[in-house]
Amino acid sequence: MSKFVDTLKRLSQAAPAPMGFLPSRPSPSRLRIQLLAVVAPENLDHAADFAAGADAILLPVARQSPSTKRLAQLTDTVTGVPWGGWLKGGHAGVPELVKAGCDFIIFPASHTPLTVASDGGSGKILEVEASLNEGLLRAINNLPADAVFVTNDLTEDDSLTWQHLLLFQRFASLLTKPLLVPVPYGVGAEELKALWEAGVDCVVMETEGMPPDRLKELRKIIDSLAFPSHSRREKMEPMLPRFGSEPRQVTAEEEEEDE
Repeated sequence: MSKFVDTLKRLSQAAPAPMGFLPSRPSPSRLRIQLLAVVAPENLDHAADFAAGADAILLPVARQSPSTKRLAQLTDTVTGVPWGGWLKGGHAGVPELVKAGCDFIIFPASHTPLTVASDGGSGKILEVEASLNEGLLRAINNLPADAVFVTNDLTEDDSLTWQHLLLFQRFASLLTKPLLVPVPYGVGAEELKALWEAGVDCVVMETEGMPPDRLKELRKIIDSLAFPSHSRREKMEPMLPRFGSEPRQVTAEEEEEDE
């Protein structure tokens, strides 16, 4: 079982504290939005520095993935912090990722064969485009994927806008799986709280060009924030059609006449 996916599921399924005098159910760990740091293969020598601030490490994997030995070194370097592979330009390196101890794999829905990431103990995170329609979003709930990563055209020079928040809220309201979204490394405390309240379980951040201490700063910000339990997985009850007219209310005068 994927450690990172297990954490995401606990966050996604955490229920608000019960009302009244019923005893509250203790949470297995403190609730907080997760931080997934994207580390390029050429920067693996500094993976330990990134792991000090992130909850998990994400390694982009192109058509030619790093060697199994190199990946095994990553596992030893970031001890205690799960790492995953992000299939960017192919899927030939998946066996090497799994063999090296990859905790989870992010793969695009649009061009990944069904045979990829179907076996093994690695978590499966489905990457989908932000333009996906409502019907396809709902269909994801029945797929054998553990979580969903929504991509958009957000760049490092951009800021999170109300449009982004609306988009993420839409995904959260239609999905029953944990939700991951990309954010710029300049994201702040209020934005992180807004994303959490919208139903986001994890933010994904590119580290390329990031100031050296930025991840550690974000770690302090996240640890200092209070993230309440959120029940974003609301049950969607069907609206049944009502036939005929409402039953007429009997007036007091009519009751007296009957007597």
